[in-house]
Amino acid sequence: MKKVVAVTACPTGIAHTYMAAENLQMAAKEMGVDIKVETQGSIGAENQLTEEDIKAADAVIIAAATKVDKSRFAGKPVLEVPVEDAIKDAKGLIEKALKMEKPKDYVEKVEEIHKERSAQRTGAYKHLMTGVSYMIPFVVAGGILIALSFFWGYKAFEVEGTLPWALMKIGGGSAFALMVPILSGYIAFSIADRPGLVPGMVGGMLAVSTGAGFLGGIISGFLAGYTIVYLKRLIKLPKTLEGLMPILILPVLSTLIVGLLMIYVIGSPMKAIMTSLTGWLTGMSSTNAVIFGAILGLMMAFDMGGPVNKTAYTFATGLLASNVFAPMAAVMAAGMTPPLGLALATALFKNRFTKEEIEAGKAAWVLGASFITEGAIPFAAADPFRVIPSIMVGSAVTGALSMLFHIELRAPHGGIFVIPIAVSNPLLYIGVIAVGTVVTALMVALLKKKVE
Repeated sequence: MKKVVAVTACPTGIAHTYMAAENLQMAAKEMGVDIKVETQGSIGAENQLTEEDIKAADAVIIAAATKVDKSRFAGKPVLEVPVEDAIKDAKGLIEKALKMEKPKDYVEKVEEIHKERSAQRTGAYKHLMTGVSYMIPFVVAGGILIALSFFWGYKAFEVEGTLPWALMKIGGGSAFALMVPILSGYIAFSIADRPGLVPGMVGGMLAVSTGAGFLGGIISGFLAGYTIVYLKRLIKLPKTLEGLMPILILPVLSTLIVGLLMIYVIGSPMKAIMTSLTGWLTGMSSTNAVIFGAILGLMMAFDMGGPVNKTAYTFATGLLASNVFAPMAAVMAAGMTPPLGLALATALFKNRFTKEEIEAGKAAWVLGASFITEGAIPFAAADPFRVIPSIMVGSAVTGALSMLFHIELRAPHGGIFVIPIAVSNPLLYIGVIAVGTVVTALMVALLKKKVE
């Protein structure tokens, strides 16, 4: 038997309150539905709903003309209507309430937001993110295997035939070597489908061999994709010869065009840019490192997984191919602190949050520790003008401290799970994240108003 709980209340707390309750009870009896109705009349609440009643209910109906506290119904489908609706059509209300879906919990909301953002990606951003998504597993595998090779000493891999040498060869010599070709190939794939893979990956290989790095790989990916699109429009063959397009004409012509441009036009300028960038990053002063780390932190927290966040993340990930590991550490730490800081705030400053947000804070610990910045979005959506500045300050402090202490990270993802093996100074890194988490929580407490 389906079970419904309800609350009825009218401004005077006399006639309509009890008429609505009676109509709901009569309609439920006809429908074979179990119902319990709490009336909030002029003499106070009667037939009060217990936690057991609410827990067992399939739906909640609030038929009221006054404010009713809904926090105790968190996680239940709640149908809120004027008290008159329960008098006019109680049966219809019960049917509608039972058809309502259970509200999504915190983790489900985060997953849904992530899917919505992925679906909304268009144009160049979509193509770039496609390449990055395919590249990430190669970088994660390579970075962790490289880090494991250091367990036997920082230069243990130099002894040929040893296990550290094998781990370095797999991680650095193979997985890392593929990251730029994969990035380039799948950018082209996103633009031109399967025909884009060949010129895209060849262009990525040439970006590596010419020293153009990940920036050259991005350019070669877009160049390959749009070259295929242009060739498809330009070349028209008789139907009897159309089968030659995907297996002969497109791969040969596009690879030739992209390859020549990468060698004679794009490679050298991009190499100069990458060399200058790498030199500046590795030799920057403490002041510049702090400023740069703060900027990365602000970008990570600004839209929590959106285009600005992904720009900082892609930049730091691409630098791994050039053996620049400090920005990656700053980016991951700054991306962990927003959900972690909000989780801490819900634990320490409960009067700033609703009951549902306090419950969500428990899951935010896990998302933050796993480097899922999107875990902060539900909190930010509820109070953007206070939450977003708070998490930006916390992430800026985190990124600045990470760069100040020259902490390096060789894996682009994994959160706390990769800290012991992929971070140059694990204890100091955990301390940096802890400081950023506390700063975020304090900022939230300072800016957010108390919830009545």
